[in-house]
Amino acid sequence: MSKFLTPKDLLDSQVKEFNRGNIDFLMTLYEMDACFASKPGQAVNDLDSIRRTLQDFIHMGAKLEAIVRRVIQASDLALLITEWSINGNEPDGKPINLVGRGTVVLRRQPNGTWLMVIENPWGTE
Repeated sequence: MSKFLTPKDLLDSQVKEFNRGNIDFLMTLYEMDACFASKPGQAVNDLDSIRRTLQDFIHMGAKLEAIVRRVIQASDLALLITEWSINGNEPDGKPINLVGRGTVVLRRQPNGTWLMVIENPWGTE
């Protein structure tokens, strides 16, 4: 059984493995038909696109910090309100400093663990 017995466990592992550059692990955190807001107002609905979006940040050497501000749970669904920052450099050396408040919807799986269904790092944007 996975160690993600709470939604916060999943987020903590996501941050840790993102900073290690472990894209294969990151992809195991999403349901097969997950949705990810890759930019404000733009969502992708397939794992290949999610992988490319995350990989672009990892290739920049970006480092992620995130904390859970609130968890709202109803049965097998959980809504996380998060605060995050990503810092790194674009290929031309220009610094990247992004911050935001995000929302993540997770679903408890039959084995009791959690996976992401919707991830919107941009909050209400």
